[in-house]
Amino acid sequence: MPVKNKRTLTVAVLLCALGALVGFARFDDDILTKAATQLNKWSSSYSPEKVYLHMDKPYYAVGDDIWFKAYVTIGAKHQLSALSGILNVELINDKDSVKKALKLPLTAGVAWGGFKLSDSLRDGNYRIRAYTNYMRNAGEDYFFDKTIAIGNAINNTVFVKTTYTYTAAPNNQQKVDALINYTGLDGKPYAGKEVTYDVELSFRTITKGKGITDEQGNLNISFVNAIPNLFKNGHITTTLKLNPEQKVTKVLLIKATSDKADVQFFPESGTLLSGIRNRVAFKAVGGDGLGVNIHGKVVDNDNQVVAQLNTEHLGMGAFMLSPMPDKTYTAVMTYADGSESKTVLPKAVDRGYVLSIYNNDPNDVVIRVMTNELTLKENENKELNVLVHSGGDIIYTAKTNLVSAVFSASIPKSRFPSGIAQFTLFSSTGEPLNERVAFIQNPDQLNIALSSDKPSYTVREKVKLDVTAKNKYGQAIIGTFSVAVTDESKVPVNEANESTFQSNLLLTSDIKGYVEQPNYYFTNPGDKTRADLDLLMLTQGYRRFAWKQIMSNDFPALAYKPEKTLNISGHVKTPGGKPVPGGKVTVFTSTGGTFLLDTITDEEGAFAFKDLIFVDTVKFVIQARNAKGGKNVEIDLDNTTPQLVTANKNFGDLEVNVNSTLLPYLQNSKTQYDEFLKYGMINKTIMLKGVTISDKKAPLKNSANLNGAGNADQVVKADQLEACASLTQCLTSKVAFVNFRDGLAYSTRSPNSPMMTVVDGMPLANFNIDDINPGDVESVEVLRSVAYTAIYGTSSGILVITTKRGQNNSVLQNYAPGVLVYKPQGYAKTRLFYSPQYDDPKTNARVADLRTTIFWKPDILTDKNGAASLSYFNADGTGTYRVVIEGIDIDGNIGRQVFRYKVE
Repeated sequence: MPVKNKRTLTVAVLLCALGALVGFARFDDDILTKAATQLNKWSSSYSPEKVYLHMDKPYYAVGDDIWFKAYVTIGAKHQLSALSGILNVELINDKDSVKKALKLPLTAGVAWGGFKLSDSLRDGNYRIRAYTNYMRNAGEDYFFDKTIAIGNAINNTVFVKTTYTYTAAPNNQQKVDALINYTGLDGKPYAGKEVTYDVELSFRTITKGKGITDEQGNLNISFVNAIPNLFKNGHITTTLKLNPEQKVTKVLLIKATSDKADVQFFPESGTLLSGIRNRVAFKAVGGDGLGVNIHGKVVDNDNQVVAQLNTEHLGMGAFMLSPMPDKTYTAVMTYADGSESKTVLPKAVDRGYVLSIYNNDPNDVVIRVMTNELTLKENENKELNVLVHSGGDIIYTAKTNLVSAVFSASIPKSRFPSGIAQFTLFSSTGEPLNERVAFIQNPDQLNIALSSDKPSYTVREKVKLDVTAKNKYGQAIIGTFSVAVTDESKVPVNEANESTFQSNLLLTSDIKGYVEQPNYYFTNPGDKTRADLDLLMLTQGYRRFAWKQIMSNDFPALAYKPEKTLNISGHVKTPGGKPVPGGKVTVFTSTGGTFLLDTITDEEGAFAFKDLIFVDTVKFVIQARNAKGGKNVEIDLDNTTPQLVTANKNFGDLEVNVNSTLLPYLQNSKTQYDEFLKYGMINKTIMLKGVTISDKKAPLKNSANLNGAGNADQVVKADQLEACASLTQCLTSKVAFVNFRDGLAYSTRSPNSPMMTVVDGMPLANFNIDDINPGDVESVEVLRSVAYTAIYGTSSGILVITTKRGQNNSVLQNYAPGVLVYKPQGYAKTRLFYSPQYDDPKTNARVADLRTTIFWKPDILTDKNGAASLSYFNADGTGTYRVVIEGIDIDGNIGRQVFRYKVE
């Protein structure tokens, strides 16, 4: 484009603060004023919370503890949030099932805790998910969600490694060959062993069979994916027969059924515009979710080569294309195996604009708006507007009249905070025409220095570390930090793959979808990482909101309120759904009906018990009565719907061979476990293979009560409770040594004291069992043994009722009119990291110290001088120890530092 046709954008406003946009106030129809006002409304009412977990290690073994510190921030400045008071943290398995869940109280936006990985956990790929109730409004894409591998060496006798190869099959199908190797922890192969297997893709069985392992412990399984575009991943379930009495089942992950890549093309700012030189980004992703290197060319419909394409980083690349109105364009791609595929590029439009961002300069970002001659002719002198914001805070606004085909402006990066900035081009009517996001990387984070009292140490020697934290101006800051120390020889780390405070808070929390190697862009930032980060911005977009909805005042409803404390709240209604004002609501404890709290419903029938403090899962009985004491009412509790678990968005991080990949780590884990066992420092439950119970009734499936272990003296099941008007009528002729009077059960052993009634695990004293419909009952169990009845402080026996609605540990149960049993999750118990004190003579020095996490401290606070210190003892491992400190100050500045020292 000739220089004489270029014109610099007339800058209407160049501000960092939204409140300074008063210059537009007198123009009621000004687009930028309206956009700024709407953005301010969104920021003030919908400012998102984010959560980051600093974890002590990137992977774990059964028997380990997962330690973490949570930082919850809010708004564009990432300041610690005071909005939410409760954080949910979950451990989710590879079947998208929550295996463990914690509720943590947030104090000034921080909390810490951990998970104990017990022997009941199967090895495999897991996720750690964290979110506040308020974050649920924005959707699960913005939760903290990290994939971790958990291996098992303690009670695992078979280690499996699977290698997949792919070949083309007839009729466009894909053949998959799985080479499965079976060994022990010592690497010795399981040769000549019978294996049965079942191959499942997307929950559909593809093939079954059996085979014998060869001398190397290998088994080959082949199958064809007839619909490769539909069935992309799944599992192989194999059962290895070690001997006639022992079989071991392994579930093996199938990440992909083809080695071909899915390639998508992304014209900069949305569309290809004919007659203009456009930048087009592309991303090639393999079936395993990871970027794939490809090369190729772009040809027009005359088969003329108009561009070359080559991946530059993790399957991403870009090329320039000047499309002509009468041409179509096709990308011809070549893969590593020499095969080719073709994709027709999006058709160029005849009218429109291209919003380009040039972000390669470390000091300035350049905006360039381009259009073609047809658009210029039809829209000459019409107004165009540019708005740039970061996290809802206005960075830059500008307007101009369309008098030239190219407009540009340069903005100093010093005006931006580090993170994703969104650039939007608006028409004169306020329609968003083009959008582009860019990542601004400034040296504005905390400067954290770590120093040790010695250059190197010996094993079990005491280490003293000093911390100094300053902001970008060199000023000492008061902040909260967490420190993890690991033995790097036992826990090697790929730093590019790590989820860090910077990569999570500034990058992945604002992008939908999977980001491969997120910390690569922050480890050693420079020209190359800046260019690669811009490719990521071109291929994955900003997803916080859509301008069309914001400009039309179409704000989403906030379905989830911030949780400040643990509460029990709801409404009391008549059976017809009308509110019950002035009703009395009482909360009892789960044992013995002990009184706790009561309140009166308001005009809408609402009630609330606020600021409750309890740990773990507690069962409450909630009783409601109307103003006259009548019990024919219903209780409807608030906020009882659990958060759904969707498919793992970080599919690329799944590890096919968890135990084989973590083998050195797991061998150390097994050695440490055996050492603890030797000195009686560990519970042996992990070694129990089974328990035989004699002279007991068979366990009752789905029982929520004591008979889960087969302890009942008598069991009456649902099919024996039919055609009865009441539960006592049903049971009178079916249970021995029990009499019924006025709905209460009495054991013949204690005829004057009613039996305790336990409904779905909830003890209820003097409970009228006729308040329960017999058709709602799954089973009734009679327990008269003193060994079990004493658990509930009674010698009169127990009548255990499991309702059909109460199976699978349902959270809420209505057992009688005006009575509801509620089992909310309380705060997690505080757990402390154990760090041996070798200067204490009580410490058992004979036990080998093979810790992988040497030290964990989540509660470090720097003083007014920005200083803090910590001390701990090394383990027996020699080599390099890695110290990672992360944290945040009161202004929302974040920081991370990695420090290493030698142990000899």
